Amino acid sequence: MGLLSNLARGLVRGADRTAELTSKRGPRSFYKSRGAKPAGVFTSSGKFIKIRKMVPEFVVPNLEGFKLKPYVSYKAPKGTEQPLTAKTLFTETIAPQIEKDFQEGNFDLNNLEKYGFEPSQEGKLFQLFPKNYVR
Repeated sequence: MGLLSNLARGLVRGADRTAELTSKRGPRSFYKSRGAKPAGVFTSSGKFIKIRKMVPEFVVPNLEGFKLKPYVSYKAPKGTEQPLTAKTLFTETIAPQIEKDFQEGNFDLNNLEKYGFEPSQEGKLFQLFPKNYVR
């Protein structure tokens, strides 16, 4: 297709602003590369200076003699453990502490913060009460 036909098609159909901006569609300076960051900086003259501290360093342990495979087969049987719910988490972690304090006589209903209870959600990034509950 020629230049004029592309321009005419663009005017008639409108610009495609919803298309994803990729390194093929963007300008020469567009550097997406799947979220990877450059390991240095560009100077005002356009020269790239590599900074050693910005280069990622991968620490891989020695896996010699390691018996497990790096994947799990789809034919493997499902796990036997039940899925973790809020009730099971409470009964396994906090309930024994409450029972122990109750038997010793140290349980105070006004001091539930000791067990992780938060009376208000003020200052929290994600507030659970009341507007985030499903209606």
